[in-house]
Amino acid sequence: MSFKQNLRKPDLKQISEVVWEVSTSFKSGMRVPVRIYATKKLVDEMDLEVFDQAANAAMLPGIQKYSFVFSDGHAGYGVPVGWCGAFDLEEGIISPGAIGFDQNCGMRLIKTNLTLEEVKPKIKELTDLLFKMVPAGVGATAYQEPKEIANIPESKFKEIVEVGVKWAVENGYGWEQDLERIEEKGGVKYADFSKVSKEAYKRGKSQIGTLGSGNHYLEIQVIDKVFNEDVAHKWGLATEKNQICVMVHCGSRGFGHQICSDYLTIFVNAMKKYNIKVPDQQLAYAPFSSKEGQDFLGAMGCGINFAFVNRQLITYQIRKAFEKIFNKSAEELGMEIIYDVAHNTAKLEEHVLNGKKKKFIVHRKGATRSFGPDNQELSDVYKKTGQPVIVGGSMETGSFLCVGTKKAEEETFGTTLHGSGRTMSRTKAKHAFRGEILQKKLLERGIYVRATTMSGLAEEAGDAYKDIDEVVESMHKAGISLKVLRLRPIANIKG
Repeated sequence: MSFKQNLRKPDLKQISEVVWEVSTSFKSGMRVPVRIYATKKLVDEMDLEVFDQAANAAMLPGIQKYSFVFSDGHAGYGVPVGWCGAFDLEEGIISPGAIGFDQNCGMRLIKTNLTLEEVKPKIKELTDLLFKMVPAGVGATAYQEPKEIANIPESKFKEIVEVGVKWAVENGYGWEQDLERIEEKGGVKYADFSKVSKEAYKRGKSQIGTLGSGNHYLEIQVIDKVFNEDVAHKWGLATEKNQICVMVHCGSRGFGHQICSDYLTIFVNAMKKYNIKVPDQQLAYAPFSSKEGQDFLGAMGCGINFAFVNRQLITYQIRKAFEKIFNKSAEELGMEIIYDVAHNTAKLEEHVLNGKKKKFIVHRKGATRSFGPDNQELSDVYKKTGQPVIVGGSMETGSFLCVGTKKAEEETFGTTLHGSGRTMSRTKAKHAFRGEILQKKLLERGIYVRATTMSGLAEEAGDAYKDIDEVVESMHKAGISLKVLRLRPIANIKG
């Protein structure tokens, strides 16, 4: 385990204004350097555990080029949140801790053709209805309608998690075009339900269509500032009026958490079998090509697909709520998905390394895919522009929509930041802020908030997070993801 009292700050080599490097001499056993993308201020403010964890990850077999930390980086379980590592398929590994307990925690952005002036008078009524239709909080279970997604029988659950969003569309919970606007078209093909435990199924069967707790949210937003009108227009976003959008941040709920817990136990035992030693038990892994590694890939694929379907069913409820409040169909309201992107995954991807195309298992923990124009993985909607990158902020500060770049593909295995990143632990935030006071303060600023608990609300105070403008600007300056527009919250549902 890493002991905080023994941590030290590494010598940092400055590569550019926003790129830094920690050499392999920092810790014995590092196979590759650590590369950090951030301003000097953000690097100086990173806790020492970030450098220690990134260096530990750099020791893992088969890691390629660098152990990457992005501007939102902060200490996590095993590796920092805001981290990426790509591994060779033959020599490399797969590690649950380097992905996160909430598999395919991710972001979805939905546009409308409504303006702030049209929505503002109905914001309380709309938010209250959404709070009812999209259950939030620890242990939340699916809304009563439609009945078939509550307490799903095992045979149907298997189909859902092996197929993904295509199942939801075929069963009336989405539009055909939705599939083109979701990473992986809403479903990875290596999902294998036979590798999932009964306990994981029991935890997941009633939770599809729910937000969960922690920093998960559903937010009604208005476009606040536009940086790239051309890209915004190509994505169907108006730049000359106060257009309303809806952002969703959630993942695979108890289902993904259980998969991660199950395989951490399996991997700890497998490490004894393969005589593997790690600098931190939280980095427990199995060789990617091993039976244990392949079993986890199949189970994690189910966690990834569960989360895509979860956000799809939440979208279904969002569309229904808007239809009810505005007395128009979701189609008339222009409620198209802009994009849905994952930020806790390990995925098989092809990248160019040393002039050759090769497949890697790319681990992203609190990090978002950032593919540029002409990437063959992207649907036709985004081939000309590059993929949308959704960067979630706190409920006080707003969020960003960015676009992926070729430079990201060349430098970071097509990866960028995912959010603003915490500066304060949840426990510390609960002591520092009062949920009731925060809720009142936000209302005075024109942000109507519904939360399942006031202590949970306190954890998510804006001051518990980094400055989102600075973290996004860092990646923009590095050319890894480019700013398209900023979104300001007007209502928030907090788990």
